[in-house]
Amino acid sequence: MNAHPMISALHAEGPAGDRAAQMMLYGRFVGSWEGRVVRHARDGTSTEEGCEIHFGWVLEGRAVQDVWIVPPREKRKGEVGSTGYNLYGTTLRVYDPKNDVWHITWVNPITQAFDRMTGREIGDEIVQEYITAEGMRCQWVFTDITPDSFHWIGRGTTDGGKTWFVQTEFFARRKK
Repeated sequence: MNAHPMISALHAEGPAGDRAAQMMLYGRFVGSWEGRVVRHARDGTSTEEGCEIHFGWVLEGRAVQDVWIVPPREKRKGEVGSTGYNLYGTTLRVYDPKNDVWHITWVNPITQAFDRMTGREIGDEIVQEYITAEGMRCQWVFTDITPDSFHWIGRGTTDGGKTWFVQTEFFARRKK
């Protein structure tokens, strides 16, 4: 079956040659992942749900795009999962070689989330950061990265980074 023309135009087989090494910061995630997401409430309670994540090369290999889905498609019933969490969004990550930074846009049309951030490697982690419209500083951190797994942490601070509270965690493993 032939792919839709738009998907064919979007998809790339690998990273662009003029920035291939830098593209591997996120390029190492290309493929399909499954796992669980834990959402943490400020009152100390948490909920857990299954998830699926897909990363791919796009735009002539000058970007990495992903799709994050909670609950996974085979368990979606209507609009929400068993915990009430409903996520079906995409991230576009574009490397800026002039400034050695990643420009990142997250969109979840279900929740109407539209976040623009920058990302970079810090030690063994990838840290993406943005400020919400309410002034909260947020970080999305890829940590404990191996070829077959990663831990993703969404956290926020309202005191300039003195204290952080974890909002969401993804525990992902590569699908075989």
